[in-house]
Amino acid sequence: MTVFKKGELFSGPGGLSLGAKISKIVDGNGIEHSVEHTWANDFNEEACKTFINNISPNKPASVIYKPVQKVDISKLEGIDAFAFGFPCNDFSIVGKSLGIDGEYGHLFTYGIEVLRTHQPRWFIAENVGGLKSVNEGKTFRLIMRELINSGYDIFPHLYKFEEYGVPQARHRIIIVGIKKDENLKFKIPAPTYIDKFKTAREALLNPPILENAPNHQFTRHKQRVIDMLNHIPPGENAWSEKIPEKMRLRVKGARMSQIYRRLHPEKPSYTITGSGGGGTHIYHWEQPRALTNRERARLQSFPDNFVFSGNKEQVRQQIGMAVPPQAAKVIIEAILKTFAGIPYREDSRGPRWSQIQIQKQLNSL
Repeated sequence: MTVFKKGELFSGPGGLSLGAKISKIVDGNGIEHSVEHTWANDFNEEACKTFINNISPNKPASVIYKPVQKVDISKLEGIDAFAFGFPCNDFSIVGKSLGIDGEYGHLFTYGIEVLRTHQPRWFIAENVGGLKSVNEGKTFRLIMRELINSGYDIFPHLYKFEEYGVPQARHRIIIVGIKKDENLKFKIPAPTYIDKFKTAREALLNPPILENAPNHQFTRHKQRVIDMLNHIPPGENAWSEKIPEKMRLRVKGARMSQIYRRLHPEKPSYTITGSGGGGTHIYHWEQPRALTNRERARLQSFPDNFVFSGNKEQVRQQIGMAVPPQAAKVIIEAILKTFAGIPYREDSRGPRWSQIQIQKQLNSL
């Protein structure tokens, strides 16, 4: 048996770790390859409780609740694998896109410190698609340079998670890194859903969610919101022409497409977020209401027995910021197959970043 001991920074509630936990492959010699949680860190107390309860109930001390700046990385247990979904606030296309100069932009350097201190055999770094373009791409190139200079070949790719069985149009940059001395090339796994995606209807109704399921509290809406939702067709939002004039929102300037946007039952959900005011909670295609946290969790591919800690808004934040476990599983199993020497289908569509192309990008810094 080959077991990769994994550490994680910015672990959130454990979406990526759940994907790692359920990732197992067996090679031609009957040897199992898997990933084992070793330690994790996050500054959100409720997210740490969620992680402990679902990922490491027998090792609560392995989850470190404190700001990453206060973690003594040199004293963490040695690891073979590492994951860090460093905060995306300053890289998102929604907002000012401050990049490295923002409040959160520098936090990726703590992941670099882990790589240089513990030299795991492979890592996964996750962030929003906007990372690629912020500051005209300079931030992304800087991050890639630091990862390469830490001793790794890197394999970045913009994954569309709906193409891998997640019932949600969620697009994220995932950088897989493998230590240079392993002499291994990671291949982007081929999508498993191309012509027919998993839909919102399938995710929420197959099977139906039990009434007493955890994190399944319904929102009490004002009557005017219910009346407006009743006039919005599936897939449309608060700016729908079907809404009577007297019920329409009086908003000047930009009109965000996700305000009171209802799901389309025959399509994947739009991107789930962890915060936002009225009208941003994702709305059922048929019933005039916001989704429950349990429903949002399903759209993120969490199983119903994964219980989130905290109040309603704290749970919403955890779900919206998490890596979908199903997406993590696909990528991590491809990594395990790479190390085990097991062939798998590669995504052959469009150009890919070769190591030479990446180096050319870095030379422009």
